[in-house]
Amino acid sequence: QVQLVESGGGLVQPGGSLRLSCAASGMSFSRYAMRWYRQTPGKQREFVAHIGSGGNTDYAGSAKGRFTISRDNAKNTVYLQMNSLKPEDTAAYYCNAIRGSTNSWGQGTQVTVSS
Repeated sequence: QVQLVESGGGLVQPGGSLRLSCAASGMSFSRYAMRWYRQTPGKQREFVAHIGSGGNTDYAGSAKGRFTISRDNAKNTVYLQMNSLKPEDTAAYYCNAIRGSTNSWGQGTQVTVSS
């Protein structure tokens, strides 16, 4: 059974940085593509960043140049380094694991950007 546990969220001032982590278990982690999404109340969950099993990456326009997704297959963990944070980055951030018909989600971690 796939389990994803996010951590690293919190309150940060505009312009600050946070690194989110997503620890995976119950899966062959290196074979999965991993993604980060975010969601604010009343809005649909939106794509933030993707890293394939081979390490290829892709970003939403709002994340390009500020966020970096990475993975450590030895630790079964995917990261999202977020720099130059803006108030509009405030959201619950979710980790997503994809392989074939498997599509699993974590419980989310809250990021609040405010002065």
